[in-house]
Amino acid sequence: MADLALLEDLNARIRQERMFRDRRDFFRENDVWLISRFCLPRHLLMELCDTLEPQLQRETRRSNAIPVSIQVLSTLAFLATGSFQREIGDRSGVSQPSLSRIMPSVLRAINSLAGRYIQFPYDDAQQTVIKMAFYGIAEFPNVVGAIDCTHVRLKPPSVGDYAYINRKNFHSLNVQPSHSCVGKYGVCCSLYLVSFYHLFKQLTRLCNSPGDKGYPLTEYLVTPLAHPQTEQERRFNRSHIRTRAIVERCIGLLKGRWLCLGAAGGSLLYTPEKVCNIIIACGVLHNIAQKNGVPCDHVHQENPIPRDPWPVPAQATAVRRREELIRRF
Repeated sequence: MADLALLEDLNARIRQERMFRDRRDFFRENDVWLISRFCLPRHLLMELCDTLEPQLQRETRRSNAIPVSIQVLSTLAFLATGSFQREIGDRSGVSQPSLSRIMPSVLRAINSLAGRYIQFPYDDAQQTVIKMAFYGIAEFPNVVGAIDCTHVRLKPPSVGDYAYINRKNFHSLNVQPSHSCVGKYGVCCSLYLVSFYHLFKQLTRLCNSPGDKGYPLTEYLVTPLAHPQTEQERRFNRSHIRTRAIVERCIGLLKGRWLCLGAAGGSLLYTPEKVCNIIIACGVLHNIAQKNGVPCDHVHQENPIPRDPWPVPAQATAVRRREELIRRF
């Protein structure tokens, strides 16, 4: 009996023994390798880890806790590739359940930086620089931002999934980025249309923002003419298209850098709320990369979902404002 009890105690200890994976020191790799896997070079990755450490460092009585650097890099690897968590965990030496637990915390920590890296330029001096940059594209005056929408595929929720079916009959979240800083910053993600209107209603009416025909014509949001009749109107439309094209490139860079947002990464297998957190995190990280001149070799190309013209007639003041703009061409 004593031998049997000893054997059971030994088996219990074997079952309770924790197994640890070897965790690779990614910071030993060169910048080219790091950018290809995490979209950021070593110095920015280390700076990001240092910034997020107070939020991610946890007191634990267990040994061999997951380091902050592994938490951050594993999450960035998912955002950059859209691969399954198990595959990312195998590379990092982290189990899939552990990666599933740490990702929400890392995303929240990254999103806490949104106020620093996703900003609309209210300052007059900033706006003057931006207007000059936009004017240099196609001589469209007083532009402080361009706006467009893009779709991010997601797994439909079990309740109310019909609300996420788009016109191409797949489930997605309609994301509305705006590009407001030509040549310097990347994308400023504004996830809700109402937020965009609230933002631009605070601006001076001397500012313009080009949007496509799916947006309403307002005193601060300028849309192209549906049926230009004169050469002057056609010049206005051509200038509008060239000016607004920068936000399309902005979306291409965003999805080209963070493949989890594009079709190549497949559908995001998370709730819409978690997908929103992923999108905001990608916006923060993308702006960090753009601000620091990190190259992006791949620009995502997508077939845009057709958009009908805005159904509500524009107010007379908005029509007159656009007519004044047309006369400048």
